[in-house]
Amino acid sequence: MRKFPANYLSLLLILFLFSCEEDRVKNEIEAVEVDIEFKRFDRIFAEAEARDLPKLKDDFPYLFPMQYADSIWIQKMEDTLQIEIQNEVVKVFPDFEKQQADIELFYKHLKYYFPKFKVPTVVTLAEQVDYKNKVILTDEYLLISLDNYLGKEHRFYEGIYTYVAELQDKDYLLADIAETYAREIYYKKHSRSYLASMIYYGKMRYLMQRFLPFQDAHLHLHYAAEELQWAKSNEVQIWEYFVENDLLYSSEQKLNDRFINLAPYSKFYLQFDTESPPRLGQYIGLRIVQDFMENNPNISIKELLKLEEENLFKQSAYKPGK
Repeated sequence: MRKFPANYLSLLLILFLFSCEEDRVKNEIEAVEVDIEFKRFDRIFAEAEARDLPKLKDDFPYLFPMQYADSIWIQKMEDTLQIEIQNEVVKVFPDFEKQQADIELFYKHLKYYFPKFKVPTVVTLAEQVDYKNKVILTDEYLLISLDNYLGKEHRFYEGIYTYVAELQDKDYLLADIAETYAREIYYKKHSRSYLASMIYYGKMRYLMQRFLPFQDAHLHLHYAAEELQWAKSNEVQIWEYFVENDLLYSSEQKLNDRFINLAPYSKFYLQFDTESPPRLGQYIGLRIVQDFMENNPNISIKELLKLEEENLFKQSAYKPGK
């Protein structure tokens, strides 16, 4: 009879226990109860007439600021551009069933890790393509402007920077919601260093992963699949560049523009720059956080968020390209 090495059997046991733990967490998340009300205001407003305005204002007072006269809203109902936007939105979102199911699953994960969060009423809008305000969260409502998710090639996005238009796709809708909550949960970093910025965003992206494990990993970074593959393939070289150029503990704010903020690509000032995805500092920050959590399995998410960034890095045993 064949004998297996002891270390092989130990590995099998670890994998078995890890799988059992994953199944337990998954079952507990599925059991979380969330009661979400969805309101497709974009469709309601599109089908309304001037005579319906009083009822609309009664039903959705938070969408009708008092300083605007009724004539403004009636004019909007009849505006040809508004009507065109509404028509384009309904082509991409003829129903909202898939999105509703995904949003409900997102809230199950959110409530599992942060039970005190109140689940808001989800309201969909068709506005005038304000890509800086795709998702707005208040105490009572989550407002989603569906006109920002019509696909990167849509004519409404002509004139918008290409790297912005690429994110105007319904594939990123859940990631935008998850990022909105991640920013609400983790809103303060402890240091001004570039390393602290990387890990600050790494923690937020890690939260998004935990909230959306049923989504493709590249979406958690607001990447296309090929952008994530580029980052993975070049992770060792990215990290070596950061270390060799003494960037980690620098407080130079230009580093955020080069490697953290939304941009067409990351800026190493090298020939391959335009081939690189943007926000590679956030990607490396996520990898550091992932290694830390892998090496510290007993740390909870809430404990993770409290850790000072540079101490987390020292305890992460981060290995690029692992």
